[in-house]
Order: sequence, then structure tokens, then C-alpha cells
Amino acid sequence: QVQVVESGGDSVQAGQSLNLTCAPSGLTFKETGMAWGWYRQAPGNEREGISCITWSGGRTWYTDSIKDRFTLAKDDVRNALYLQMNNLKLEDTARYYCAPCTVVSGPTILPVRPWKYWGQGTQVTVSS
Repeated sequence: QVQVVESGGDSVQAGQSLNLTCAPSGLTFKETGMAWGWYRQAPGNEREGISCITWSGGRTWYTDSIKDRFTLAKDDVRNALYLQMNNLKLEDTARYYCAPCTVVSGPTILPVRPWKYWGQGTQVTVSS
């Protein structure tokens, strides 16, 4: 049974950092053959893709809203995907999820469909 578990979210002040972890069970990132990334959903907004990494080559994409502040990292041994978030801003407040991703020009990061194993996410709250 596949279960995707995100963790590491917290309530922090603007300018601080967090490191999110995605650690699925029932699958290994490498064996899926898919790129994986992070998404976020703020209250009243749709879920948006913000980052994506190819698991074999490690190529990364970031949306302009987080570029130069957030960094993806992957760990084949621990079967984990990380998102290092630096210089957090109020607008980063959202629930964060990980899932397979695909990238179109922009970059626009989209979920691979169909994907039915969305986790519960982890909440990041940034205050002034």
C-alpha cells in the first residue's frame, strides 16, 4: 500500500528557515521512474506546483516565487525528498505536499495524472 508522508512544517517568523521531508512507503522514488516535486496550497487557493526534480539526473526546476530561496534534495538511501526553505515570507504560508511532477515551459510544474496517493501534507505558517 502506497502512503506518502510529508513532515517538517512549523510556525516560524519571516526570514527563518525550514526543511521539509517527503518519505513515502510502498514505493521508492527511483523505481517510479518519475520526477518528483513539491506543491503547496494556501487557504482559498488551488494547489500549485513549486519545484520538481528528475530522480535519475537530479535536474531541478523552481517557480519564480521560490527560486533562490528554496532548494530540492533527494536521498536514494533514505528514499526521501527534501525541500530546504530559506528566507521564508508571509506568502509562503500554505500546506505543502509532495507528488510526481512534470514541467512545461515557464516553468509551470504540474502533477502527473492520475495520481491518487496525495499525502496529508505538512503545514507551514510564516508570521511577521
